[in-house]
Amino acid sequence: MYNTSDIRNGLKIELDGYPYEVLNFEHSKVGRGGAHIKTKLRNLMTGAVMDHTFRSGEKINKPDLMAKDMQFLYRDSDHFIFMDMESYEQVEVDTDTLKGKGGFLTDGQEVKVLTYNGKVIDLQLAPSVVMRVADTEPGLKGDTVSGASKSATLESGITINVPLFIEPGEKVKVDTRSGEYLGRQ
Repeated sequence: MYNTSDIRNGLKIELDGYPYEVLNFEHSKVGRGGAHIKTKLRNLMTGAVMDHTFRSGEKINKPDLMAKDMQFLYRDSDHFIFMDMESYEQVEVDTDTLKGKGGFLTDGQEVKVLTYNGKVIDLQLAPSVVMRVADTEPGLKGDTVSGASKSATLESGITINVPLFIEPGEKVKVDTRSGEYLGRQ
């Protein structure tokens, strides 16, 4: 159990049977009454953000969260297949559970998988990944406008914007949080 004095940004708590992450908190005390801690929480299962106020001294449950090292094996229609690096057990994860992060996975990539009560709820990717450009339009001679870009399909199937000089087969570095092009490799 946590106490309200333990609340800080990034703390993972359980509230009403769901795991939440504290995004922001503010301690306030008004007049004679007791202190309150106003928080902004993100539901780790749905991604919904809500405000919640705790009374000073209130007890808060710890969620049964576990981060496991797993290896991405392959994608099967609407499921992603991962292998636990310790037990070699395979785990199927729905596309919806990954919240768009599946597009940054390549075969054999090692990632941290977050589980809640034994069920996969999120994926912790590196801040950036290097991927091969599978397809893009050729850059035309004379297209030298500063900052101009074109769309490119990466090996995993996602589409990002890249500069005009990028050709198919090249490797590019991509930000996994925003999906932006960071540079060539």
